[in-house]
Amino acid sequence: MIGRLGNKRGSSASSINLRPMQVEMKPERPFYAIGDIHGCLDQLHAALNRVDDDVEALNIDDPTLVFLGDYVDRGPASAQVLEELIQLSLSDPDAVVCLMGNHERMMLDFLDDPLKAGPQWLKFGGRETLESYGITGVDAEAGKEQLYEACEELWDAMPEGTEAWLRHLPLHWSTGNMHCVHAGLDPVASIKQQSQDVMLWGSNAFLKTPRSDGNWVVHGHTIVDKPIWENSRISLDTGCYFTGELTAAAFTSNTCRIL
Repeated sequence: MIGRLGNKRGSSASSINLRPMQVEMKPERPFYAIGDIHGCLDQLHAALNRVDDDVEALNIDDPTLVFLGDYVDRGPASAQVLEELIQLSLSDPDAVVCLMGNHERMMLDFLDDPLKAGPQWLKFGGRETLESYGITGVDAEAGKEQLYEACEELWDAMPEGTEAWLRHLPLHWSTGNMHCVHAGLDPVASIKQQSQDVMLWGSNAFLKTPRSDGNWVVHGHTIVDKPIWENSRISLDTGCYFTGELTAAAFTSNTCRIL
């Protein structure tokens, strides 16, 4: 039960409905999706509260909780967010799904090859992730020795099992005609014929071309002013690390509710 996993903290939840659907949503089981967290622990707790309250208020039976990736970087508490998500997912892997985002991929690339991957990762939020593990003074201009040293310190600082958990994160999760992914799906390819690059990094075609096969794609990655759905896409990344707004959406029938 998501309410138990979420460790209720006593907040209340409210919901709004979005615009009418062009294609009916037909999930085979109820689920909740949470957008890009980016190291924002307080907002994660608040979103879990809203999900817990919704499950309890509507007596939702056996829902799945799906996180859409990008748990690390930019915000101040990446290490703590990862620790909480790992505990949630391991406590009930059938009820909690954590997808991989491009920022998890960049973190893993840094661990594998700090000299090659470090400057880009540090430029796009890796510095804040290192700081959350107590590793300071490293930025995108760091030299070779500093990058290697920071990588070794990160290996030492991460709790046992963190790196393996990150490497085994799935790229997508589906139920019925609803497909959750971090960045996007190629609109002209079948659901089963998707590239890792598009799922992690998105594409212009995904943002411009509606699907024509009756499927919906629930995603993060691309920041929107407010959660929207249109043209077979449901966009839930509301830029939590600078807006303070972490979006949680409920898919409990043939509609979407923003909690």
